[in-house]
Amino acid sequence: MGDYQVSGVQQDALGAVQLELGGNPNALALRRPFDPLAHDLEASFRLTRFADLKGRGCKVPQEVLNKLVEGLQQDYNSGGEHEHHFMHMAIPRIGIGLDCSVTPLRHGGLVLVQTTDFFYPLVDDPYMMGKIACANVLSDLYAMGVTECDNMLMLLGVSTKMTEKERDVVIPLIMRGFKDSALEAGTTVTGGQTVVNPWCTIGGVASTVAQPNEYIVPDNAVVGDVLVLTKPLGTQVAVNAHQWLDQPERWNRIKLVVSEEDVRKAYHRAMDSMARLNRIASRLMHKYNAHGATDVTGFGLLGHAQTLASHQKNEVSFVIHNLPVIAKMAAVAKACGNMFQLLQGHSAETSGGLLICLPREQAAAYCKDIEKQEGYQAWIIGIVEKGNRTARIIDKPRVIEVPAKE
Repeated sequence: MGDYQVSGVQQDALGAVQLELGGNPNALALRRPFDPLAHDLEASFRLTRFADLKGRGCKVPQEVLNKLVEGLQQDYNSGGEHEHHFMHMAIPRIGIGLDCSVTPLRHGGLVLVQTTDFFYPLVDDPYMMGKIACANVLSDLYAMGVTECDNMLMLLGVSTKMTEKERDVVIPLIMRGFKDSALEAGTTVTGGQTVVNPWCTIGGVASTVAQPNEYIVPDNAVVGDVLVLTKPLGTQVAVNAHQWLDQPERWNRIKLVVSEEDVRKAYHRAMDSMARLNRIASRLMHKYNAHGATDVTGFGLLGHAQTLASHQKNEVSFVIHNLPVIAKMAAVAKACGNMFQLLQGHSAETSGGLLICLPREQAAAYCKDIEKQEGYQAWIIGIVEKGNRTARIIDKPRVIEVPAKE
């Protein structure tokens, strides 16, 4: 299908969403869940079968990645003719480790903030899959405190295993979900790339031209700060457990600790959570003087906490005491042996929450404000203490069961 460009006018290719919704964002919530039969597909059709790994579980391991990207690292401190006056404060190592790349532009005082992400289907509703993919791409901008996105591109790999019928039903729904999420974020999808691929992939690129006061360099944590998390953990466990409802040998292993109803609720909670933008969480970072943040995705809570800790200017360490987890998913993770490493902080999350360093006296107000604005809880999960830029979870962390949103 090659590159596609869509101007603001030619929206029909992606579904005339605004017309259909009558411009009412709440109409999104009234959607019915995806029913393959309603689209003349086999009742057994599952989007998640078009890849062997799910969501951010597709990440190359952190240690391996760090080795591979060493070759990209330039020594930015060498100065030279292109050095900008704020170079030292703003430039991450080409976005490796940090959530976005931040590039000074030729045009005075502006930077280009850019991020990309793509992964594999992890839910069976194609429209929701599109929303999750878009929210996940934008999340990296939000983690830098950037609340406005200037432009998005969409990246799609259509599985060679899909029949034409499946493709023609599923791909437009994915694209519509992606586009609706972009709309909700106040941005537009103006192009991208669609290819065929053995596995289905979905993702994109988000770009913003910003002034230095519009982003928060995530390196200012101080001793006494607290760590706030804005979405519960356990998305990967929830989507796997949901898939196991169809697989007796897997289901038998977890049905002692969880009911079918619990699994369905957790799956919907996870889907809802992953499709939610971190935009309000990001906006409130400015209001409550956040000292830096990251989003929790493929490397799990601890992986991302360690990366954030390693970038701090001060000699600090992060200690995590509380783990807010989608209800019953901690028990499922335990019943699976150490497969997910959820309580160790290594379970992959997709489109997870922001992990934010906030001044202690501001954190409770932050949590209150986000709940007031979004109707979802955020949690104080740990503290910043003196240390050598590491992060750890205490031996017996408190698991907070986060109930399903009815």
